[in-house]
Amino acid sequence: MERYDKVPPSPLAPAEIRQNESSLTSTLRTLLFFTALMIILPIGLYFSSKAYVFEATLGMSNRDSYFYAAIVAVVTVHVVLALFVYAAWNEGSRQWREGKQD
Repeated sequence: MERYDKVPPSPLAPAEIRQNESSLTSTLRTLLFFTALMIILPIGLYFSSKAYVFEATLGMSNRDSYFYAAIVAVVTVHVVLALFVYAAWNEGSRQWREGKQD
């Protein structure tokens, strides 16, 4: 009778395991970088554009500056998302090309 609780040995060589771990680390770094950008950049641009650009430089009222600063923040979110998709697409195609050459 065969035992099914045994795990078969991994067919991956140690070099392939290290390559997969480095790929995972690279992907995690990219994700964390864009997560930080997604949090810091829109909030920072919202408050800085409201205070320095719309109120101080352009002389807008408090109510109008809220509106336009929110537009700046929303556009920033979309730019960061587009950059993330571009970076993820290039990383995936690079990994696919490296795997294809083997």
